[in-house]
Amino acid sequence: MKIQSLTLLTALMLLFAGCNSEKKRDNPFFSDYTTPFQVPPFDKIDSTDYLPAFMEGIKQHNAEIEAIINNTAAPDFANTILAFDKSGKLLTKVSKVFYNLNEAETNKQLQSIARQLSPVMSKHSDDIALNEKLFAKIKAVYEKRQELASDSQQLRVITKYFRDFERQGANLPPDKKDQLRKLNEELSMLTLTFGENLLAETNENFKLIITDKKDLEGLPQGVIDGAAETAKEKGMEGKWVFTLSKPSMIPFLQYAKNRDLREQIYRGYFMRGNNGNKNDNKDIVSKIVKLRVEKAKLLGFDSYAAYVVDENMAKTPANVNDFLAKLWTAALPVAKKEAAEMQKIIDREGGKFKLQSWDWWYYAEIIHKEKYSLDESELKPYFSLSGVRDGMFLVANKLYGISFTKRTDLPIFQKDVETFEVKEADGTHLGILYLDYYPRDGKRGGAWCTDFRAAGWENDKKVDPVISVTCNFTKPTADTPSLLSWDETTTLFHEFGHALHGLFTQGKYTRTAGNVPQDYVELPSQINENWAGEPEVLKAYARHYKTGEVIPDNLITKIQNSALFNQGFETVEYLAASILDMDYHELTDTTSVDVEKFESSSMNKINLIPEILPRYRTTYFAHIFGGGYAAGYYVYIWAAVLDADAFNAFKSSGDIYNKELAVKFRKFCLAESGDDEGMIQYRKFRGQEPSIDPLLSRRGLK
Repeated sequence: MKIQSLTLLTALMLLFAGCNSEKKRDNPFFSDYTTPFQVPPFDKIDSTDYLPAFMEGIKQHNAEIEAIINNTAAPDFANTILAFDKSGKLLTKVSKVFYNLNEAETNKQLQSIARQLSPVMSKHSDDIALNEKLFAKIKAVYEKRQELASDSQQLRVITKYFRDFERQGANLPPDKKDQLRKLNEELSMLTLTFGENLLAETNENFKLIITDKKDLEGLPQGVIDGAAETAKEKGMEGKWVFTLSKPSMIPFLQYAKNRDLREQIYRGYFMRGNNGNKNDNKDIVSKIVKLRVEKAKLLGFDSYAAYVVDENMAKTPANVNDFLAKLWTAALPVAKKEAAEMQKIIDREGGKFKLQSWDWWYYAEIIHKEKYSLDESELKPYFSLSGVRDGMFLVANKLYGISFTKRTDLPIFQKDVETFEVKEADGTHLGILYLDYYPRDGKRGGAWCTDFRAAGWENDKKVDPVISVTCNFTKPTADTPSLLSWDETTTLFHEFGHALHGLFTQGKYTRTAGNVPQDYVELPSQINENWAGEPEVLKAYARHYKTGEVIPDNLITKIQNSALFNQGFETVEYLAASILDMDYHELTDTTSVDVEKFESSSMNKINLIPEILPRYRTTYFAHIFGGGYAAGYYVYIWAAVLDADAFNAFKSSGDIYNKELAVKFRKFCLAESGDDEGMIQYRKFRGQEPSIDPLLSRRGLK
C-alpha cells in the first residue's frame, strides 16, 4: 500500500511531538557523544531512538534552511553557501548510524523503520532541492561567484551546489517539480524493497543441507568444518549446511565432486529474486527502469545513463560504451579459450556433458592445480584473517607512516567487530577504524566501506573520521581461525583502500571534501590491492597459522605465475554486468520492460557465451537497483585503468614503497581528491594521462 509522504510525515511529527525534554536527554543522538573519540555509543542506542532523532533532525534542518532564506543581508559565501554546507548536523548524525546498521546488522524493526523513513526522507530531500527561495539565494551567489569566492575552493563549492540544484530539478516549473517528487518517492521505496527482497533470498530462502557424508567428497576439511558450524548455528547439528554467502558457496563450487549439488547451489544463487515468490524482483526492476527514464527526461536528458555519466570522468554513455567494447573485444576470446580448455578436461575424464556455468569454478580449480601446481586450499593456511589485516596495516605504515592501535574500550555494534585507533607518524590522532568481518543473517552480501563520521571541519577545527569496513569472510571454526581465500585477501586490501581515502580526506567543505566522480571512486581501493601480492609484502604477512612459517618462495612464485589465470572469465563476467547496466539505463522510452527477455537480448547482443553468466543478473544486481551504481557499474574497470597506471609508477621506480610517490598519491589522489576534477587530480600525481596498457598487460588481454 502506498503511503503519501506528507500524511506519514504529519503522523510521525504528531507521534513524537509529545516527547518531553527528559526523553530527549535520554536519546543518545540529542547530545554530544561522550564515548572515546566521540564514536557512536552503540551500546546505548535503542531502535526506539531512531525515529525521534530523525524527526528532530528534519525539524532542525528545516529551521536552518529557513534561516538562510530569511537572512536579509545580501547572499554571500558565508551566509548562504557555507551555512547550507554545514546544515543538517543532527540528521547526518543519526543517518550515518541508522543506514549503516540497516545494511550490516538489520532486523525486522530496523527494516520497518527504514520503510517508514523512505518517503519522509525523500520528501525532505525534495523540499530542499526544489525550494525556490533557497535556490534563488544560491543562484545569486553563483552569478557573482568570481567576486564572492575568496579562493579556488570556495569557487568550486559554489559551482558544485549550483549544479546540484539544477540537476535535482530546481529550474523545473511547479507541475514538473510535483512530478519529480512523486518519482523520487516511488524510486526510494522500490530500491529499498529490492534490497529487502535480495537479503531474504540470500540469507533466508535457500540452504543446501547435506546429510550424507558422501556428498562432501572433494571438499577440504576446513570447508566441511565450516558447514558443520553453520548447521550447528541453525539448529541442525550433525548435518552440513551451505549458504549463498560467497565464503560458503564458492568453495563448494570449486571442490564438490557432486555435480548435481553444484548446480543446485549455483542455481539458488543466480535465481535470487527470480523465483515467482513474494521476494521476486522482476516487477520492481521494470518499475525502477521506467521511472528512471521519466526522471531523466524530466531533467532534460535522453536517458538515465546520460544523466548519471554527465557528472563522471567519462562524460557520455557513448564514451563508456566505446571503452567497454574495446575491453570486451580483448576479453571474450580469452574466456572462450578458457572454456575450451575446461571442456577438454571433461571429455578427457569421460564426462559426456557440456560445460555449464555451475561447472566453471570446479574445472578452473583443476586447471589451477594442473597448470600452476597451485591449490587454493594450499594457500589458505598462510592467509589468516589477522595476518592479512596486519599485512595491510604494514603496507599503509610503510607508504604513509600511519599506525594502528587496537582498542577494546570503544562501543561496537556486533560482538565480532574490531576497532583501531589510527595515528600519524608523529602520533597525532587521525581517525578510528571499525572492521566487521563475517556473514550473518542481518547483513547484506558483499563488502563495502562507509563511515560513521566523515572527515571535515567544524568551528574552524578538524573533525576526525570514523570509518567502517564491512565484509563477508570465511568464519573461524572451533579448530581453525578465519582463513581467507586469495580473493578475500585482495577484497580486504581493496576495502581498506577506501578506508584510507576516508581517513586521509581533507577539506573544509562537506560538498567537496573527498567528493569525487563515481568513476574515480574505486581508484583508492583498487590500487591498494596491488600491494597484497608483491613478494616482499607477502613475506611480511603471509604466515602459516599453525607453524608461523613464512610463505615459501615456491608458493609466491606460483601466485605470481598464476596472476593471469581465469582473467578471461573474471573480465567477461564483469563486463557483461557493466554492459547490462548500461543497456537498462540507456533506454529512452517508458514502456515496461520484460526483465528476462531484456537481459537475454542484452547478453545475446554481445555474444556472451552460455558457460558464463554476468557477474550480477538483473534480479540480484544490487549495485544498480538497490544501491548507488546505476549506469555506473563500469566504474570499477574505468578506475582499474587508473590504478594499474598508478601502481606501474611505483613498480617502475624500483621501490613499491617509494616515499616520494606515496606522498604525492596521498596528497593529490586521496587527501585533496575533491579539490578539482578527477583527471586533473590524477595528472597532478602522475604528471601525465593514464595509459590503458598496464591494465591490459595485467589481465593478459594484450
